[in-house]
Amino acid sequence: MQIQILKSKIHRATVTEADLNYKGSITIDEDLIEGANLIENEKVEVLNVNNGARFETYVIKGKRGSGQICLNGPAARQALVGDIIIVVSYATMDFEEAKKFKPALIYPNAQNRLK
Repeated sequence: MQIQILKSKIHRATVTEADLNYKGSITIDEDLIEGANLIENEKVEVLNVNNGARFETYVIKGKRGSGQICLNGPAARQALVGDIIIVVSYATMDFEEAKKFKPALIYPNAQNRLK
């Protein structure tokens, strides 16, 4: 049996930008991408703590060390600059493998830097 399980989580990052005129996605500081074991173009779910919005998009690399969290295109309508979000991705794996799997969980500080 295959199940979906949490693979990666950026917990409580702050939205720094929202660009409605971009073609879509979420731009994330490359340090956070690596810390959370994400890759560019990976599908993610974004959860907005401030307004309860939940939506799917994909990752674009932002400048390393910038603290950038930018919602692009239609996603820009789901949050305001300053909102707190959680970014998660999931993996599909065998049930027994999933029991042993440990997700990559990161908790950036208020400037979206790794602690």
